[in-house]
Order: sequence, then structure tokens, then C-alpha cells
Amino acid sequence: MYDYHHLPHAKQQSRSKRTLWITLLLTLFFTIVEIVGGLLSNSLALLSDSAHMVSDVLALGLSMLAIYMATRQPNSKFTFGYLRFEIIASFLNGLTLAVISIGICIEGVRRFLNPEPINFQLMLIIASIGLIVNLVLTLVLSRSMKEEENLNVQSALWHFIGDLLSSIGVIVSAVIIYYTDLLWFDPLISMVIGVIIFIGGARIIKESYMILMESVPDRYNLEDIRGTIAAVEGVEDVHEMHLWALSTDHYSLTAHVFIRADIQPFCVILAINEQLKEKYGIEHTTIQTEHAGIHPHGEYGRQFLQKHERGSRFSGGPGHVV
Repeated sequence: MYDYHHLPHAKQQSRSKRTLWITLLLTLFFTIVEIVGGLLSNSLALLSDSAHMVSDVLALGLSMLAIYMATRQPNSKFTFGYLRFEIIASFLNGLTLAVISIGICIEGVRRFLNPEPINFQLMLIIASIGLIVNLVLTLVLSRSMKEEENLNVQSALWHFIGDLLSSIGVIVSAVIIYYTDLLWFDPLISMVIGVIIFIGGARIIKESYMILMESVPDRYNLEDIRGTIAAVEGVEDVHEMHLWALSTDHYSLTAHVFIRADIQPFCVILAINEQLKEKYGIEHTTIQTEHAGIHPHGEYGRQFLQKHERGSRFSGGPGHVV
């Protein structure tokens, strides 16, 4: 039986698909070029960049899978659809960035202590090609981010920002080595690249982790929203409130509200939903209306009723207690 959902739990994101396909093909091509160049030139900075490019290919493949999964409609098993896979993919991408950066730093320390000869010309040629490719891909992904918000594209963008910095670092390293013959600049640059990559990976890990833990999104203040709901006519108390992100642009909110016995609950729900949509852009909501004297709430309910009764005595009628 079809279950009606008033909001879609699927994404099409045609721009993101095209962008990631173009990015994936170009990255795969240059990864092969850079691996061969790194091995032939014996440059750790170039090899560290190629290792990062391999992670880019895997990350982009995972991102593509996430986008295609997100287009699938919800069913009786996955009632929210497959949008959360986007966040899982982003978390794995960030984790990959962090692991690779640590590996680069460890190898950098080893090469720093024991410098090895480098083919300057080949290192510079490959790095220059990489600079052009990564600059193009970074611009493409940046434009895509402006049109469609997607944590997967954001994680891919961080990969290529790291790649762009890597290419610049390799070129700087090659020039310095050429003029000074200081071979330890190669591992030094690679370790700096590793730190930058780690920072980007940690940022993606944190953002995706917070979504997976269903924390309140940073863009919202839960107490402000509680106050907005409490200000709706007929609402006397707001509790059991939850706000979380299913994916980067799908937000859900649930709340229980005590309402006056003399007011129509459907009107209260309608007013709350309108406020949430207009003021916060939250459309996927579940509001449960309750009465403290009917629905058991333990000590919390008893305290509310006592406060409500005191308010009624002082006002001479039904109180509006927030």
C-alpha cells in the first residue's frame, strides 16, 4: 500500500550528478598520470598527492552512489528513503582524508630523516598539470555547491581544495630543490599538505557525525523555536521537542504541546506548522496536542497542573501559562 508523504524523501540533484561524473572521469585520468610520474620522479610530495587523488576517486565513487541512492523513493522498510546514505558517504570520505593525511605525515618524517634523490623536471611537469586540473575541478564543484546544497559535493570539494594546495606545494618544493638542492623540502611540503588535508577531513567528519547523531542543526536555536511554538494562541507548554537533519537540507521536528481545553487542537497544529514554515523553513513536523490532566506526564505534569491552577485563580479564569 502506498504511504502518502507530504514532503519528498528523495533528491534528484541533476546538477550534482553531472558535476560528479565530470569530476570523477578527470580525476581518474590524472590519478593514473600522477602515480606514474611520482614513481618515476621518486618525489614523496608527488606520491602523497597521487595517494590523495586515489582517495578522491574512491570518494567520488561513493558520492555518486549516495546521490543515486538518494533518488530512490521511501518504502515500508526505509520510510525516510535513502537520504541518510549521503551523510554516511560523507563521513567515510572525511575519514579517508584523515587516514591518508596521517600516512603522508608518517612517510614525510621518514623521508625528512633520510632524503632521497628526485627527478626535478618530471616532478614539476606533473605538478603543473595537476595544478590546472585541480583548479578546474575546484571551480566546477564550487559552482555546483551554490546551486544545490550537498554534503557529498562539499566533501569532494574539500578533497580538491587539498589537491590544489598539494599541486602548489609540489611546484614550490620542486623550485626550491632546484635552486638550493635541499631535498628535505619535499617531505616538509608533503607534511604541510597532510595537515591541511587532515583539517578538511576533520571538518567533514564532524559535520556528518553531528547529523548521524541527530543533533540540532547549527542553523537553529531550539529555545527560540520553543518560544515561537509557545506563543501560539492556546499553547500552554512545549515539551518532548526534537529537531534533527535527515540530510543536508531535510529537517524534521517533533513536539508535544499542552493546550487549553477550550480550544480546537487542529487550529493549534495548523498555526504552529505555519509559524515553523514561515519563520524557520521547517516543513516536516509532527505536533502532538495533549492535556496534562488526561495524558500522564509524571512529576512534570503535576507541576504544570499546579502552576496552571495557581494562574487560573489569580486571573479569575483559564490561564495562559508558558
